[in-house]
Parts: sequence; C-alpha cells; structure tokens
Amino acid sequence: MTEARTQASTEPAAVPADLTQKLRRAVEARADDLVDLLARLIRIPSVNPKFLVDPAFNREPAVQDLIEAELASLGFATERSFPWPDRPNLIGRRAGSAARSLALCGHVDVVPHGDLGQWSSGPYEPRIDGDRLYGRGASDMKGGIAAALVACRALADVGVVLDGRLEFHAVVDEEGGGTGAMAAAAASAGLAGVLIAEPSGGVLRPWAGGLEWVRVTLRGLSGHSARRFASIYPVDPVNDVPVRSVNAIELGTRLLAAVRELETQWGLTRRFPGMPAGMNTISPGVMVAGCGEGPDGLPALLGNPAMVPDICVIDFDMKFLPHERSADIRREFEDWIGHFAKSDPWLREHPPEIRWELGDLHFPPVNTPLDHPLTRSVEAAIRASGREPVIAGMLGVTDAAHYTARGIPAVVFGPTGGGQHGPDEFVLMSSLTETAAVIADSVVRFCGVRA
Repeated sequence: MTEARTQASTEPAAVPADLTQKLRRAVEARADDLVDLLARLIRIPSVNPKFLVDPAFNREPAVQDLIEAELASLGFATERSFPWPDRPNLIGRRAGSAARSLALCGHVDVVPHGDLGQWSSGPYEPRIDGDRLYGRGASDMKGGIAAALVACRALADVGVVLDGRLEFHAVVDEEGGGTGAMAAAAASAGLAGVLIAEPSGGVLRPWAGGLEWVRVTLRGLSGHSARRFASIYPVDPVNDVPVRSVNAIELGTRLLAAVRELETQWGLTRRFPGMPAGMNTISPGVMVAGCGEGPDGLPALLGNPAMVPDICVIDFDMKFLPHERSADIRREFEDWIGHFAKSDPWLREHPPEIRWELGDLHFPPVNTPLDHPLTRSVEAAIRASGREPVIAGMLGVTDAAHYTARGIPAVVFGPTGGGQHGPDEFVLMSSLTETAAVIADSVVRFCGVRA
C-alpha cells in the first residue's frame, strides 16, 4: 500500500481553538503584506507563451524568483525543474513525515490581457477600489499564491512546528494544459495531499469533472458548385451529370446534430452530487471547412465557395462527471460517432477520424471523498473560522486533475474574485485574508503539530 493510500486512514489532527485564533490574528496582522505581495506578483507579467510570445510579458522566471525569496525566508529548501525551456517549476519543501505530507499549489502563468481598451486601468499595474484589487492574475491565480504564502508566514510567526512535510508547488502552464503540474506530480510520489489555491469563492471543492479536447475530421469529395444539383437530386437519365460531389460542411452539420443528441442524453440521465445537472457537455468550439488537407490536418483552401469543400474539422470541448473514467467516455463517444457514420452511405465507406488529446490537453476528473482527511481538514478549518462550510464541485478544470491522476488526493480552496480571463479581473482583498487563515489552519489539521 502506498503512502498516499495509507494517509486516507489518518485522522485530521485536533487543533486547539487558541491556536486557530493565533493563526488568524497572525494572518490579519499581515493583511497589508498580503496585498503588497499580490501587487508585486501582478506587476510581473507572466503570460503563458503558448498564447502570446513576447519576452516583456513571458516573465514566469521572475515570478518564481519572487516566490522563491519568500519561501527561502521561511526556511523552505527550494529547487527548480523545467517542464519547458526557460519556464521553471519551483518546489519548496520543509522537512516532516511523508504520512502527513501536504503541498500548497498554484500556477504562475496567466492568460493574455486582451484588448487594453476594455481595461479600466493597466492590467499589470494593480488598482484598488474598495475591497477589490484589480489586475491580470489577481484572481486566477496569483491571489491564491499570495494567500498560501502568507499562510506559511503565519505558521512561522506563531512558531508552529509541523509533523508532516509541507511543500509549496509554484507551477507553469496550467492555462496551456497543465504540463507544469504533471511534472510536479510525477516528482511527488508519496505526497499525501495537495491543496490548490485556485479561486473557489471560499467554497471547498473536492470534485471536478474531467475535460477532453477531441477533433473529428470528416472527408467528402470536392467538385464544382455548378454541378451540386447532380449530388442532391435524382439523376435525370436524359441529362446525366456524372460528376458527383460530397459536401463536407453538410456532413459536419449532420454530425453536430448527432453529437447534440449524445450530449442531451448524458445531461438528462447522469448526475453527480455537488455538480450542476447537465454540466457534462460536448461543446463544439471550432469548425473549419474547405478544400484540400494541409500538413496540419486543417483545410488548405478556405477562400473559394465555388469549390465544394472536401474536408471539415470540428474541435469539441468535452466535460464529464467526477466519477466517470476518461477511457469509458472516449469509448462511448467513438461508438456514437461510429453508429452515426453507419447511417450515411458515404460515411460508411469514409468514416470520420477521431483524434484525442488535441493540443496535448487532457484533464482527468477529480473525486476526493468527503471523508478523506484532506477534505475534512479544510472543512473543519472553515467551520472553525465561524462559517458553515459550503462543499461543491469545480466547474472549471485545475491542476488538481494532474495530481489525482498520480494518486495524490487534491482539493481546491481559494479566494473570491471575478473577471478571470477577461478585462478588469479582480480579487476581494477580504477574501485573501480569510483564505490565508483557513489554509494555515488546514495545514495544521492535516500535517499535525510536533509535541
């Protein structure tokens, strides 16, 4: 039995009420430091270079420098690895037992700022308005990183000596598929749990659906549009037009209707407690059709409607439930497409091609049990803060998926914000303090304290 599985039977540590209060007071005393730390993180643009290539904005290493300085000042031993050239993961560790080991995790990459004209102020110059702090990454997810760092600072301020090993994982590329977390999880065998500080609105989220990007390619037969009538009407024996074309766009629209039927069937017949009914969707996100297949698998010619298109490519964003397996979902989708193809004379002989892990994207589902010590530790910490815990699933995907795929239990808990991936992204500063206090208390409950 692995250490991660052994941890599932370990009870959360009892935490005296006075220690909880000491940790909260320590966090509150550093509320200004927390805001300042987040502001410094935002001022370093760390846009994922998969979406924007510009050295002025691709500064993930500089963000890691800042985080590493914070960790080093708290006595963490740090090391870097490189899932991508010049894009470092940063791992910090403080010694302790493996049985109660816990990682606090956050991603340092952000999405591009988009149209600057839609921002009320510069996306990389933090702006405070009331309880809101604005800036790219304020919510997703430099706010969570800052809160987790201040939680570690509060543990040091109070003089807590943990029994379990505490790690800090600052990873790259979550916005581009999660290769940073994949590498960190692969190097973390035996880790007993991970808390992802993504913005969760103060809700404890131990579940998330899986996500697949899948491409379906349909191939028809090109021809002159003037002869289209010969392909759609019965052939006139007196005026026979022998050239027949098969329009790939029309094949694609029929396939979309068939996939919608599967989506509806899944949504109406399958449920998971804590997740909205019907969240298991198959969303067509990209559809491109034209003539001739290029080396990238996409149509080579898009600009001549007089040519009947012979290739149609449709990319789907497919979400499924936390208790479902990727392999089963893939097989169901393939079987459905196969049955659809058999209903069409052309597609019976020219079946659609299905390609999984488009863009190397694959997020397994997250299904951490309610009675797992990690879930119970965060739940108890929220309750100790004076709030009744709200537990629900995560609609979006996070790096939690890549840890659970390695057998490492994970939950998501983080601050409240808005505007993620859009203009005027913000985080509520009051929620940063609350998040840091709950994380510090959760660490103590999960890792335990040395006598």
